[in-house]
Amino acid sequence: MSDQILFSTAFATISQRSLNQDMVILEIEHPLFTASLSLYGGQVLSWQPRGHEEVFWQSNSTEFKQGKAIRGGIPLCWPWFGAYIDKNGNHGGNHGFARNNHWQLISQQISENDVILTLAFIGERVHELWPAKFKVIQTLTFSSTFNQQLTISNLSQESVNYSSALHSYFKVSHPNNVQVPNLHSVCFDDKITNQKQQKNQLADCVGPIDRIYYSAEQQVLIDSGLKRKITLDSTHCQQWVLWNPGHEIAKTMQDIHDEGENEFVCLEAANTQWQTIGAGEHAEFSQRISVDKF
Repeated sequence: MSDQILFSTAFATISQRSLNQDMVILEIEHPLFTASLSLYGGQVLSWQPRGHEEVFWQSNSTEFKQGKAIRGGIPLCWPWFGAYIDKNGNHGGNHGFARNNHWQLISQQISENDVILTLAFIGERVHELWPAKFKVIQTLTFSSTFNQQLTISNLSQESVNYSSALHSYFKVSHPNNVQVPNLHSVCFDDKITNQKQQKNQLADCVGPIDRIYYSAEQQVLIDSGLKRKITLDSTHCQQWVLWNPGHEIAKTMQDIHDEGENEFVCLEAANTQWQTIGAGEHAEFSQRISVDKF
């Protein structure tokens, strides 16, 4: 393990930490926050505004190994969400390949108010089921609030389809203490029971829970244990995904540490249905996150 200062100004320091030959972590120290991200997967790992507890959850059992997804933070589900099986029955695996490939840091802006990092993921024939030529630019703005935007350019000669999610793992006191009241009257697909278009009021977020809510409205995750609320706004996302595996499923997942399912709730800005990008065109989607005490 080695540490190296990449950028240092009067306002912030960005350091690079190498976990192994495959894994490089960037760490940011700023008067308004601390944060970290992995260039493998282009994945935000942590963000802690000053005066608050850490916002995102990370598993202690993550291997940080090439070919393995990192459990925690904000994994990027792209160019498909969930399992993908093509028309010939070929399985593409879960949640695409953006989270299992290396991204490049292409620019950084450091100011008194924020740090803006721009990452790029460019490729062609990265996966046999999605061979198109593409460029994805991810813009991350860290401050007392957090903004994340992905811009996807289709560099091929034909239209492409994609689905996506910003798979945010939020650190909580316990799912039993968490409510998301703006989802109470929203229709959803329950992926556990296969019920469609139901409405009900969630008393808490204890798993197993795996729902796709058909709403683009602002959501507020209220944690009575930590006495804080996390507010999420999305743009160009049609759904919110609410997920916690619960105890029995979590026991089968090697990259969730013991009782780890009691430490997080996932609330994900998503497009779970196929979106189309024409040849030479681009698409964008984003989320904004803020945290407040009560």
